[in-house]
Amino acid sequence: MTASTPGPTAPTPDPDLLYSEDEDALRAAVRALLTARGDAPTVIAGLETDAPYDSALWRALATDIGAAGLLVPEKLGGQGASAREAAVVLEELGRFVTPVPYLTSGVLAVTALLGCDTAQEDVATLLGALAEGRKVGVLALPLPTAPGAVPEATVRADADGALTGRVTSVADASAADVLVVLAQGPDGPALHAVEAAADGVRTEPVTSLDLTRRLGHLTFEGARGRLLATGDRARAAVERAVLTGAGLLASEQLGVAERCLDETVRYTAERTQFGRPVGSFQALKHRMAALWLEVASARAAARNAADALAGDSPDAAVAVAVAQAYCAPVAVRAAEECVQLHGGIGMTWEHPAHLFLKRAKSDEVALGTPGRHRDALAELAGLSAP
Repeated sequence: MTASTPGPTAPTPDPDLLYSEDEDALRAAVRALLTARGDAPTVIAGLETDAPYDSALWRALATDIGAAGLLVPEKLGGQGASAREAAVVLEELGRFVTPVPYLTSGVLAVTALLGCDTAQEDVATLLGALAEGRKVGVLALPLPTAPGAVPEATVRADADGALTGRVTSVADASAADVLVVLAQGPDGPALHAVEAAADGVRTEPVTSLDLTRRLGHLTFEGARGRLLATGDRARAAVERAVLTGAGLLASEQLGVAERCLDETVRYTAERTQFGRPVGSFQALKHRMAALWLEVASARAAARNAADALAGDSPDAAVAVAVAQAYCAPVAVRAAEECVQLHGGIGMTWEHPAHLFLKRAKSDEVALGTPGRHRDALAELAGLSAP
């Protein structure tokens, strides 16, 4: 072989869509916790308070089970797991529409920090705090930000590191202890860690469609932060965080869809009309069978995205685009069917159907709409629009 002849490339391993024993054990632990302490009446009651999330439940999930540190290496105080395990947690959180900042802190903020120099003391210390559940971190980006479309920073950093600017529609902004902020500095983009309670930081709550994942506008007026990364590394860290978040959000959408299907099948098997369970009517059986096929396909797409992210596959961007383009509409359709096939009770505040629908609709625009992901997929596949 001559020097100019390219060598053989290693084949891309086939995706593993099955759940491992460890992943099944993790699912069982999370589901047991949420069944005991995060059932629908508890979630609905929490919506009527000013608390941004269920802090006691978060401590149990983040610290006792160790979910907050799944993506953090063991040497930095985490569990040293992968996106596959994080996806399992998000499936269960989607099933229960749990009001905890796992996606924002345990996935987005952690992934952004992992893209920085983890040997740097500030980065390592913050990662350890997030992994142990002692602090909640939030990546200060608008929730609709899509992979490959991170906007130019709307926050400016002066030569002394003081931040000034505004970021809108940030998920779990009111829950944050630490904000990870992309700012434009004198020498280009830079990533800063800012205490949410610091002088010069103001959080303005927003009335959100999904009250289990609240939004807020962040305003910085000379707030002091700690520099985490600069230049291309800072922007790449944010891009990777958004890609990972979008890919794992598909697993949350899968959890929503599965729970909606399960609840609808259960209810239509119990509800009778003309002396028969309404689920035995052919028209309803066809609707639920069609939904089952969509949910099964969504599971394959979501697992493929999680596996690609876990293995740092070169096709990860494609897998994420496919998963989001498919799973988001399936979750919405499943939630709509859940509301409709529950009849009048599905329209009440006391029934959790509205929680599923609001989470599904909110997730549909989070980290890129299905249309945005289809456009990205076409570009990645070299299929230009007519």
